Amino acid sequence: MLIVLTGIDGSGKTTAARALVDSARAAGRDAVLLSNHAGRRHLSLLSERFGWHLQPWFADFVETFIRVFNVLVNHARASSAARKFDGLVVMDRHLHCQLALRQANGLGRGRLIPWLLGKLPAPDLMFHFDVDPRVAHERVLARGTDKESLADLEAFRAAYRSLSEFNDFVVVDANGMPEDALVQVTRAMAAVEPAWLS
Repeated sequence: MLIVLTGIDGSGKTTAARALVDSARAAGRDAVLLSNHAGRRHLSLLSERFGWHLQPWFADFVETFIRVFNVLVNHARASSAARKFDGLVVMDRHLHCQLALRQANGLGRGRLIPWLLGKLPAPDLMFHFDVDPRVAHERVLARGTDKESLADLEAFRAAYRSLSEFNDFVVVDANGMPEDALVQVTRAMAAVEPAWLS
């Protein structure tokens, strides 16, 4: 089973991705976690450190290159894993994340990412971790590894919800504890493939 987790910063998707893989392995199943990062956190930290003011189009160009590269590599790894075992492949983030970032920054969808989404294998489930931006902001501040303004998180959440692909997502209420989100994800997985979780 291939699943993808999306959501704004502080939504808990990475925590859930790790927990899903750990849970599957603890149950004796094969599982792998693949991260489709875009280098956004490192880029923002470098910009702050050196006083750079990156134009949205330039940041998007760099992030899109990194994200597309990671997605293509990880889909190849997922295909290889599928041939080796009948287990779980969890992708933390995907190309939809870049589309939402573009929308939030007032940029167009472009042609490459929508085209790739039409060509790449569709996941069995696409999860979107939906969280109140105020809750997400508190989480981001608490972890202290990056910075996101409340306004940016609000725009990012609205951008996700405006995507034409949003109706294909299984929306997870991510405002509570990590275990609560995990229960929602596993229930949705069981509804699609009951035997996998039995």
